[in-house]
Amino acid sequence: MHPKMPALFIGHGSPMNAILDNSYTRSLKLLAEEIPLPKAILVISAHWLTRGTFICNAETPRQIYDFYGFPKELNQIAYHPPGAKILAELTSETLNTPTVDTTANWGLDHGAWAVLVHMYPAASIPVFEMSLNTELDETGHYQLGKKLAFLRDSGVLIIGSGDLVHNLRAMTYNADDPAFDWACNFDNQVKEALRSGDHERLIHARTEIPSYGLALPTDEHYLPALYIAALQGKDESPVFFHEGIQYGSISMTGFKIDRNL
Repeated sequence: MHPKMPALFIGHGSPMNAILDNSYTRSLKLLAEEIPLPKAILVISAHWLTRGTFICNAETPRQIYDFYGFPKELNQIAYHPPGAKILAELTSETLNTPTVDTTANWGLDHGAWAVLVHMYPAASIPVFEMSLNTELDETGHYQLGKKLAFLRDSGVLIIGSGDLVHNLRAMTYNADDPAFDWACNFDNQVKEALRSGDHERLIHARTEIPSYGLALPTDEHYLPALYIAALQGKDESPVFFHEGIQYGSISMTGFKIDRNL
């Protein structure tokens, strides 16, 4: 009997974090040591956008270097875990909706591998990704997240990978530069909504939380957080394992949904 797994939202930030040693990457390593070892990992990444929802059922998911203009060292990182074909197909069948299907034509983008390389460097745990359906609104994403709860009881670690604040146009050149006031404000208000269990405010952040337009010129980095919030049970609370903002406008906040101890 596998213990019920927590669910995680991880602010992944710049791909450069894959090769850095900082407080954020150290928090990922510590997090992996603190939670039960998963049977498999499902990643809902900000970097896989599709019309309809797709679940990658590749037996050997390819590593996708979905960025440019970074040091060659980043493209030399190899992360090749096995896929989870049976689990991917089971997930698609269980969700049981015409807008969900499987595909082998994806793999692991940096929203997945740049995080997992710190958490599970041996790459021995099966990993599969689920895309973000661009035709769903925030409520649709949240409700789909709720339907994934059965995986946690099967030993699957569900990770939403994005950023609560993600404005590349406003970002500064140094990771340690002070955060913009609007970035801090939005980040803090989302965290408060999570702490208080106000999921309606999270779902309707576009109109309910000031500075949304500055914090999120596009929404794909925020949406994975809705999937993880949706997985919160009655006896569970969010725990923030890392907080902070890099480059002035990129939130590195990460939280864990787990049982109250």
